[in-house]
Amino acid sequence: MTTENQASRSDAPLTAQVDQHDLAKETADILGWDDAAVFGRSVTVNKPRHEVYAFWRDFQNFPSFMENVRSVTIADSGLSHWIVEAPGGQTVEWDSVLTEDAPGDLIAWSSVEGADIKNVGRIEFKDAAPGRGTVVTATIAYDPPGGRLGILLAKLFQNEPKLQARRDLRRFKQFMETGEVATARTHLDNGERGQ
Repeated sequence: MTTENQASRSDAPLTAQVDQHDLAKETADILGWDDAAVFGRSVTVNKPRHEVYAFWRDFQNFPSFMENVRSVTIADSGLSHWIVEAPGGQTVEWDSVLTEDAPGDLIAWSSVEGADIKNVGRIEFKDAAPGRGTVVTATIAYDPPGGRLGILLAKLFQNEPKLQARRDLRRFKQFMETGEVATARTHLDNGERGQ
């Protein structure tokens, strides 16, 4: 059975479904990239699906909960331009185009030619158990600058997209449920020193 078939027949999270190296290799081959890193993460947000989708669909909201996203601007052509902080105080930029948009259900995108970091992804929105809100699942593939060594260096700087996605989904949940992202800075700004 191929890796793709194993993944499509399993209901386990992407990270547990199959050997990730094989899945990354297949993804790179399909997309024509030198290398690929693939990851999936889910979070349950205690808000209705339509509300969660609508907030996520406005990409200009991303800097409010994504730690490294500096800005997202939407062009008249439907492209979105991303500026993201990278390790070492650098920034990377790319333009993305929506490849699927099913209101309330899913959003998928692909970076366009010339991206500093080639990437594709899909965000799915599903109802959680009654009264529990929405399950948001992010599946993202990217062509890591510097290949496997680049991934290792990004991990050392805590900027590897897989790690960042886990933190950003947790921050998204906090933002949607409380209207803010809890940080040490937030508590200090509000005068809430450890008393």
